[in-house]
Amino acid sequence: MQNGAGSSERGAARTDPVTGRNPVVLVHGIMATSRKMRWIAKHLEREGWETHSVDLLPCWGQLGIDELADQLKCFVDRAIPEGQPFDIVAFSMGGLISRYYLQRLGGLARVQRFISISAPHNGSLLAWLLPNAGCRHMRPGSAFLRALEADVRNLDRIQFTSFWTPLDLCVFPGNSSVLPAGENRRVWCLAHPLMVWERRIILQIEALLARRLTGAAGTA
Repeated sequence: MQNGAGSSERGAARTDPVTGRNPVVLVHGIMATSRKMRWIAKHLEREGWETHSVDLLPCWGQLGIDELADQLKCFVDRAIPEGQPFDIVAFSMGGLISRYYLQRLGGLARVQRFISISAPHNGSLLAWLLPNAGCRHMRPGSAFLRALEADVRNLDRIQFTSFWTPLDLCVFPGNSSVLPAGENRRVWCLAHPLMVWERRIILQIEALLARRLTGAAGTA
């Protein structure tokens, strides 16, 4: 089930009672829509996951990441029943949107697994090319990023994985996706946009979503 921002209905999502798989919310990045996550969504659906893909608009950075995170929260509140655990897979700026939701909007109490793909967790030098609100937030050393960094270790309360490539070119430098929390996985992929289509990464995402939770992952 792949739902856009306006089509999700509360009550549809649930953890599979047989496999224990949570519904998965897919979050796209800048200059994109839910279509960017379609390849991952189709693979997960074939393997038995329920997916929900959000459209965060406008998508060119006109809004701050905090405002887009508010949209994500509203989407989740519509799509996922209250008290239902779920997982997030996010690409590029969607990783920062998801972090704000997790770290500032109560998401850590609901999400059990968070997987980011080529997210500019420490900013990207390319964000200096545009003066809009979203890109200002993504500039290295911005007040927005420093505030998230202050309690980044709270991500250790859930199962968090960040995928990154040294060849990213959009998140520059590529190791800006590395955080002192969770697990950081370096992969060799030729360019930023290809990360969501790379089969090796998708198979690892599937395995991570199926991995049994350990410790305090997923607790508030």
